[in-house]
Amino acid sequence: MSGLDGDEKPGSRQDPRQVPYVALRALASERADEIVSASLLQGRREIVIRHAGQRYRLRITANDKLILTK
Repeated sequence: MSGLDGDEKPGSRQDPRQVPYVALRALASERADEIVSASLLQGRREIVIRHAGQRYRLRITANDKLILTK
């Protein structure tokens, strides 16, 4: 696993260039703790996010709102 979804074994280290969240830093807005949704969605209306071994769907509704569902 990537370590993003909580499945990384303690003490295991990966090459930072191979870890997806490093690439997400490039998608961050001017604020360090903020990511622009368009950067994640990349023109799609829905994406799947894995976290702690579970799949979640992040989608844009018909009213242009974001909704995260399991």
